[in-house]
Amino acid sequence: MNSIEDAVQIFENGYRCSQAVFAAFSEDYGLSKEQALKIGACFGSGMRKGEVCGACTGALMALGLKYGDDKAKSDEVCNRFLDEFKRKNGSFICRDLLDCDISTPEGVKQARDNNLFKEFCPEMVRSAAEIVDEILK
Repeated sequence: MNSIEDAVQIFENGYRCSQAVFAAFSEDYGLSKEQALKIGACFGSGMRKGEVCGACTGALMALGLKYGDDKAKSDEVCNRFLDEFKRKNGSFICRDLLDCDISTPEGVKQARDNNLFKEFCPEMVRSAAEIVDEILK
């Protein structure tokens, strides 16, 4: 299984979007999946506030594992990732992507009622993982 499919599978197994993307790439850069799952735990659902999509924060953590020793390069890949994710998906802000604010009980209900966590979010995980995969090549 490649890292893109691994990210989607991790998410579909019940982990947060941030955990899924980060863990799918972590072992290639010296961090175990278990450690990545712990580190990424508090970044899902836009840090629980509907802010930057957790798939994006997971992606940025993965890119940091490879490029974090070089400030200019890490800035470059961060900008490249966020620009590409926004180009492909319209935003990198969770509440804008979902068209509801999951930092509220009403927003979570709306997301569940519309099956966003099962249908939409896996596509955001896939999109983030595809962009990371391309940058890492």
